[in-house]
Amino acid sequence: MRAPFQILAIPYRKTGDGFRFCVFHRSDFDQWQFIAGGGEDSETPEEAAVREIFEEGGIRVRVTPLRSMCYIPTDIFPKRYLYNWPADTYVVPEYSFGFECPDDIVLSHEHTECVWLSFEEARAKLKWDSNRTALYELKCRLEAGM
Repeated sequence: MRAPFQILAIPYRKTGDGFRFCVFHRSDFDQWQFIAGGGEDSETPEEAAVREIFEEGGIRVRVTPLRSMCYIPTDIFPKRYLYNWPADTYVVPEYSFGFECPDDIVLSHEHTECVWLSFEEARAKLKWDSNRTALYELKCRLEAGM
């Protein structure tokens, strides 16, 4: 069963001129975002992030929790996810994570493409404010030596 929370996971790489961040184009909507998904059964947000990264990117990594958090309205989810949630669940928390991406990403059916971009390029391409906020936090932490 789908747990009532969402995760956001941001892939990054250190390059000669700073950091690059991988942004994904969804196959079902014309929008760019980071890896995202919901928890399953009794998963913790961190466990869900690791699983979603493997499912959507084909890689196994360790994640770093970020403080960035927002709430997502439940009306964006397919109704089948809401059946096991209390009737008064109108929003669910979205927990954010960063992860160093050492390998090439293998896209799942959920995305048509991914691109590695600078902070400014990624920020401009992203659809959701929560993605931009988490990206900013991750950039600051990376520059501070996380």
